Amino acid sequence: MKIAVTYENEQIFQHFGHTEQFKIYTAENGKIISSEVIDTNGSGHGALAGLLSSLGVDALICGGIGGGAQMALAQAGIKLYGGVSGSSDAAVEALLGGTLGFNPNVKCDHHEHHGEGHTCGDHGCGHNCH
Repeated sequence: MKIAVTYENEQIFQHFGHTEQFKIYTAENGKIISSEVIDTNGSGHGALAGLLSSLGVDALICGGIGGGAQMALAQAGIKLYGGVSGSSDAAVEALLGGTLGFNPNVKCDHHEHHGEGHTCGDHGCGHNCH
């Protein structure tokens, strides 16, 4: 099983469409056997699902994610675990152990605010992506 996490400084990056890196974990029998950090090379919302699919990813853990990206992931057969924050390693361990808390209805609908340098979540502009 391959699990991708939106990644920045050991943490889950909170906006899927703006992530510059994924940490890709390979797991067998409920244990992480390897991991690597890959750059997205500036790929945007639509291309990221294709990138993950080309890598054979089965599941994605992220913070906020927009509806279009959710549909692209679903079409690629990638299971989404959104609305997650904190340590990427701990989140993958929790997913493998069946204890990951995630939001199945996660939304990120503040796209009109691009370029303001915020992270997804409660960022003081009245929108909350969770």
